[in-house]
Amino acid sequence: MRNTHWVRGRTMSALLGTAIASVAASAVIAQEATATGEAIRLENILVSAEDQVLQALGSTTVTSEEIDEQPVTNDLSEIIRKQPGVNLTGNSASGQRGNQRQIDIRGMGPENVLILIDGKPVTSRNSARMGRQGERDTRGDSNWVPAEMVDRIEILRGPAAARYGSGAAGGVVNIITKKPEEFFAQLSGYAEIPDNDDEGSTYRTNALVAGPIGEKLSFRVYGSWNETEADDPGVNDDENAGYEGVINKDLNAFLRWHMMEGHTLDFEYGWSRQGNEYAGESGFGTGLATGVSEELMGEETKKELRETFAITHNGTYEFGESFSYIQYEKTHNESLCQGMSGGGEGTYSYCADTDGDGSADDFAWLTNDYESLSAKTEWDIYGSILGRESVYTLGAEYRGEKIDQKVPSSVSSISDTRLEFKDSDYKEQALYGVYAEANIQATDRLILTPGLRYDYSDRFGDNLSPSLNAEYEISAAWTIKGGIARAFKAPNLYQLNPDYYYNTRGRGCPEGYSGPCRIKGNDDLDPEYSINKEIGVAYSGLNGVDGTLTYFHNDYKDRIAADVVDGAVDPATGGSVFEWANTPEAVVRGLEGSFNAPIGSALSLNVNLTYMLESENKQTGNPLSLVPDYTINAGLDWQARDDLLLTLSGTYYGPIPTITRSLSQNTEITEEEDLVEQGEYGIFNVGAHWDVTDAAFIKFGVTNIFDKTLERTGNGSESYNEPGRGFYIGMTQTF
Repeated sequence: MRNTHWVRGRTMSALLGTAIASVAASAVIAQEATATGEAIRLENILVSAEDQVLQALGSTTVTSEEIDEQPVTNDLSEIIRKQPGVNLTGNSASGQRGNQRQIDIRGMGPENVLILIDGKPVTSRNSARMGRQGERDTRGDSNWVPAEMVDRIEILRGPAAARYGSGAAGGVVNIITKKPEEFFAQLSGYAEIPDNDDEGSTYRTNALVAGPIGEKLSFRVYGSWNETEADDPGVNDDENAGYEGVINKDLNAFLRWHMMEGHTLDFEYGWSRQGNEYAGESGFGTGLATGVSEELMGEETKKELRETFAITHNGTYEFGESFSYIQYEKTHNESLCQGMSGGGEGTYSYCADTDGDGSADDFAWLTNDYESLSAKTEWDIYGSILGRESVYTLGAEYRGEKIDQKVPSSVSSISDTRLEFKDSDYKEQALYGVYAEANIQATDRLILTPGLRYDYSDRFGDNLSPSLNAEYEISAAWTIKGGIARAFKAPNLYQLNPDYYYNTRGRGCPEGYSGPCRIKGNDDLDPEYSINKEIGVAYSGLNGVDGTLTYFHNDYKDRIAADVVDGAVDPATGGSVFEWANTPEAVVRGLEGSFNAPIGSALSLNVNLTYMLESENKQTGNPLSLVPDYTINAGLDWQARDDLLLTLSGTYYGPIPTITRSLSQNTEITEEEDLVEQGEYGIFNVGAHWDVTDAAFIKFGVTNIFDKTLERTGNGSESYNEPGRGFYIGMTQTF
């Protein structure tokens, strides 16, 4: 395998040069237009392909006002999960690490959701080691921006998301931060206290200052501190870990240079640190880790330090608009050493030193330094085709990633298989993409958005992603929308690395194979891909009523999973050998619906529904991820006074199917306690948003008012806790 020279290769330098040149070229074009007296066009003839994507059926936007009105304990995923098609699940259908629930769109799993911040990819979760069933010890990438700093959240599902490249087969979540141009200062505080003393409390405070510096410059600086305490080890009746605690610290500095009319150049630096408070999570199954001293409970056992630096250009021209950026992202992922697999997985005592007081200081720390470099330039060009208005979108994108791993000698002497990135050829991967779309007003009633994306990887070769979205206006109130697209996900560096080994210690071998088995990486993997389809209707008309109903169908192929290498035997152990391989297809299909209506002058009702018709891995018959059969979110807002909004909201979850065939042993599950399905249940909340003055508001309320709790049992899909009743208050003052 050739060395890609991650940051040094000629191809990458060329692409970065292109992105930088686009910034310079745009400035020259704008300067020439201004010099000749040409007017710079500020509005589109027809909306761009990007804007058309945001109008697709599989698209919703959460505004800052909606965020202000709702409680956010620690993570924006708590609001995002209330949108159509969205749930929170663990990384794996096995239920492992079930309390580390992340955004799952249309049942495709968290790894198929691409998280963006201000349009730039967030990839820090890739720093976490991947287990044999696809699980990672990570909370995902939706918790790097405090809720109070968000302007809006754009959520794309299905075919509309495919244009964003690798990792968007389920959907895209784009978190847009606040960038006020006038002087603006904000101070916020938030607290949430559970009714149950065994559940962790939350405290958060943050501050933002932004505004102009002279005529050409403006800035924004914010900082945040947020702590959610760990659940007590006794939160569940049996010995299963509750939610671990998390402490977030965030700093961000942003400088905007108004180069000339219609052109800005942004410089941004971000620093975030996430550390946990250990709650006893074993990582293997769902029980408390064995052999863990009481002194370790509540201590920090893993931490992530994320830094980003980005330069972004936005331009407006006579012929269109452009968006270009370069971003460097580094994640320092550090965790206490755990046993690798079998009975030792998640057990810290396997890698402990010998001084014996049981604290975190006794253990070796493992470090992954994950770096990614991304660059993109996208241009919307106004035009026409056959006399019809159109907007063409052309873009090029680069994503490069690299892992450096540090393993103490005290650990490598126990097992040299922990040295997973000792060969530099497998430390890095580069992905190049170019794409084109057209938003065409085909007739007075029909808008077509064809697209084509080509990606090249120095690991797996080529990938082609065509797409077609359409919108037909039946009448002024009714519209039919639909689309089809091929989406893909590149294999990650763990899956591609033949030096990556996962030892089962004899407990994870399929029937008929001798252990201990070894699961290893494979440098000959193809990307996963899915054919995403949707069709539905949208209504917007009578008395402000609007609604949608969508059918979606995803055929998921070449999914990467551990598979048998026929006849292969590990010479060191005599056990059978497995490796990551592309496996047969899975199918996900279902219905999404939404309904919004005013009731008189002071009340408004909003409801959305997700109904899963099918979720099946065709190789095993298991569900693809542990999502409910149906999910209903509803809210009733009452504007009691001009300054007081009262909200009654709730979510009702249908049963959650569980796996019926072992993921590790590929055998049918027969024990009744392992086939338990999480039953249906509902959570209801009441809240208030009071504008104390024009510049200050308070929000307060009660979550889970009927105290419906779920205990994590580790049986079937009973893989997570549902916290009980809680009381919250948040305050924001603007200056």
